[in-house]
Amino acid sequence: MTAALAPALDVADWQARRAAHEERVDAWLTPHLGRRRAGVKHPVEDFLFTYYSHRPAQLRRWHPGAGVTLRDADPAGFGPDYTACAAGLTLDTDRVRARRAESIAWIRTLLAATAGRPAQFGCFGMHEWAMVYRQTQEQVRHNSWPLRLSPAATAAVVEERGVRCSHFDAFRFFTAPARPLNVLQPTRDSQHALEQPGCLHANMDLYKWAYKLSPLVCSELVADCFELAREIRTLDMRASPYDLAALGYPPVPVETPEGRAEYAAAQRGFAERAAGLRARLLAALDRAVPADHR
Repeated sequence: MTAALAPALDVADWQARRAAHEERVDAWLTPHLGRRRAGVKHPVEDFLFTYYSHRPAQLRRWHPGAGVTLRDADPAGFGPDYTACAAGLTLDTDRVRARRAESIAWIRTLLAATAGRPAQFGCFGMHEWAMVYRQTQEQVRHNSWPLRLSPAATAAVVEERGVRCSHFDAFRFFTAPARPLNVLQPTRDSQHALEQPGCLHANMDLYKWAYKLSPLVCSELVADCFELAREIRTLDMRASPYDLAALGYPPVPVETPEGRAEYAAAQRGFAERAAGLRARLLAALDRAVPADHR
């Protein structure tokens, strides 16, 4: 059993943190749940709830992270990974590590490898274009929304610009004729070797790694990663071949020099923010998992 570590939070303090987290998350969840009840789909705002496996109730649930003691906390309200100690309630990190050691090690290796590489900013969002390459309007994934260019013109942009995607979970959605056009052929096995910190999807995935590391990392950090992923998704779809202006998303026309410059500038800003979140995730992991357990 893991011994409780400082700090110890008084009941008023941890309840205030929990309430603030729930209020913050509810601003994202309430519109999504309303659309879900109404059977309405949104290609931007619903993506993080459909692509990723973390359910809304899980995102809303607050955890303090490893090494924090909650005074006067009811164990029934936090689950079996928590244990009582002299000062209150704390996360049993040994229990969590024993159950998820392989996953934790895999994620930490990926985060550290990605952080150690130079960021690349030359893809200009062509991954989204490769996902509709040589498809008709009826075949594309978000076929309720029109393409900004004709299928032939869309294909011409992909062929002229080329595709430089290093992220496997984007590459696997490319159409079959688009895959040979990519300068890389990413696989799950090569993910640790290829992922780089300028990639929008790698930075969006910080949300996935954060929730997979929960409850070892605090819920505020999970929410910070969600917030970044949500903003990245907005740029991703504004730079995509879809016309989402009717939803309030003016295009970033990456088929033009001006659009590519706008995209790369935003990509750099997201990479800087992601670097801070990646460092926080690694620091939280290193606090929770001793070096001899990595």
